[in-house]
Amino acid sequence: MPTVLRVGPFRFHFYSDESDEPAHIHVRCADGECKYWLNPIGLADNRGIRGHDLREIERLVFKHQQFLMEKYHERHGR
Repeated sequence: MPTVLRVGPFRFHFYSDESDEPAHIHVRCADGECKYWLNPIGLADNRGIRGHDLREIERLVFKHQQFLMEKYHERHGR
């Protein structure tokens, strides 16, 4: 699970075995984990993260979208 970004309590990372899915990022914090599609940005899955934290994570995904896409393509080779 390579971590590509940390912002406050949020750790943005990838799993190695998910290259068959569209570009996405996983985000973990103390309450759980969620997954966001990167293009277009949208919530793909949520396990335990509260609404106000999801809104903050989505804001961060928008802010860092270009960087996260670059890291996704570096990691998954496409």
